[in-house]
Amino acid sequence: MTISGGPVFWILMIMALAALIVFFERFFELRRAQIDYQDFVEGIINILSRGNEDEALAMCEDTAVPVSRVVATAIRHRNGSPRALREAVDAQGRAEASYLNRRLATLAIIGNISPLIGLFGTIIGFIRTILMVNAEQVVSRADLLGVAMDSAISAAMGLAVAIPVSVMFAMLRLRMERLVVEMEATASQIVGHFTEKGLE
Repeated sequence: MTISGGPVFWILMIMALAALIVFFERFFELRRAQIDYQDFVEGIINILSRGNEDEALAMCEDTAVPVSRVVATAIRHRNGSPRALREAVDAQGRAEASYLNRRLATLAIIGNISPLIGLFGTIIGFIRTILMVNAEQVVSRADLLGVAMDSAISAAMGLAVAIPVSVMFAMLRLRMERLVVEMEATASQIVGHFTEKGLE
């Protein structure tokens, strides 16, 4: 008797491998994107207070994280109206959030459909058992156990993929939401700085 789990097992294995690749790629990308945004914004505002906009832009370009790109957008639109400034910063923030969120849907899809694919493998196993019994007068115990094990392994594998992938998705989602909150706080600070400066 060979216990393989059938073709569904290998489909789920490929999905698990894809989920791992996406998780680690997104994890390290989100980790690189995280900085002490409060210190960064305070440093930028200090530079801007001295009238060194070019130096502030250069610092943003050297840092090259979502928060710094939001600040750079504000600096480039500093001479516009408060409304135009806010719209430009909001648009950049949405673009950065969309970039951070990319491929997370892949993890969500894998986590959601893995149990269904495992269940599909189990149903296929039941159908194979029925066909085997109908086709042959004598069916060996080993053959029946082999099909039953394939079915059970498919169902178990579906859950074994779905549970950790769902945890991975939740971890990345939490990190992404934290970065979005930091970008919103940064946007408010830098827009507030230019707005107050315009009112002086």
